[in-house]
Amino acid sequence: MIDATRTCYGIDIGGTKIELVACDATLQVTWRKRVATPQGDYPAFLQAVKHLVHDADQARGNPAVAIGIALPGVRDRRSGRQLSANVPALTGQAVAQDLRDLLQRPLHFGNDLQCFALSEAHGGAADGYASMFGAILGTGAGGGYCVQGRLVSGFNGLAGEWGHWSVPAGLLQRHQLPLLECGCGLRGCVERYVSGSGVAMIERHLGGVARNASDVITLADAGDARARQALDIHRDLLGHSFAALVLALDPHVIVLGGGLSQYAPLYEQLPAAIAAHLFDGVEVPPIVPPRFGDAGGARGAALLVSQPVFS
Repeated sequence: MIDATRTCYGIDIGGTKIELVACDATLQVTWRKRVATPQGDYPAFLQAVKHLVHDADQARGNPAVAIGIALPGVRDRRSGRQLSANVPALTGQAVAQDLRDLLQRPLHFGNDLQCFALSEAHGGAADGYASMFGAILGTGAGGGYCVQGRLVSGFNGLAGEWGHWSVPAGLLQRHQLPLLECGCGLRGCVERYVSGSGVAMIERHLGGVARNASDVITLADAGDARARQALDIHRDLLGHSFAALVLALDPHVIVLGGGLSQYAPLYEQLPAAIAAHLFDGVEVPPIVPPRFGDAGGARGAALLVSQPVFS
């Protein structure tokens, strides 16, 4: 466990903000600060992280013995270089090593989506469950998998990257949707269809003009037939992808994160949408909202310091 006399930091690096939280021995957040993520400037990014840590040290008076950092994207385990769609300045950079050299203290790295899951597994919505999957439905789609509170990282550190599974061609044909390119280099990835941006894409494909998922939901609530159809299609695609999760991992609970986790009807409608893609006798696990919301990533990063990871 975290030494009760010392502070632990968690840093969540996102496309628009970098957040640092200081946690005590009980993982209560005692201090936090957010700064904008420098765009397109890697040296400025490194300095932003350094200044955040300095500010936390000054404010707390007891510098953290170790720091957990949630990085966006994936790290090539052979070269150590990062691939990040959300923060392009990190792509191709040896981010982990550069931060170790800069901060000069033990650092523990995880994927930002996996850190969300880890946070919800400890004191969050999945606390007490034998296993859980944290599924982010935001600009993209991805997640993390925990067993007995321990994060499963995997051989490549990719465990939980369900957003880059493929949508079956038959399902796309059923809904007359195009086969879309994904930023990862593959085609037909789940996240292109079930993320928040995917909802808006479906509505526009049907002839609408929605800019984002919120627009689609607002239109549907006002009785717009096209928006309602888009949400129906989205729910079927999401139900299929979660059914695949159940068959592959069989989590005891699924915790939703990201902007779509705030859409209350999902929790009522998803179980039937998932069950439609499962064979008889398979029970759909509970689908629940997150407890920590957008604070989960930084808190989960802090947990990396004390929680062992299945790699």
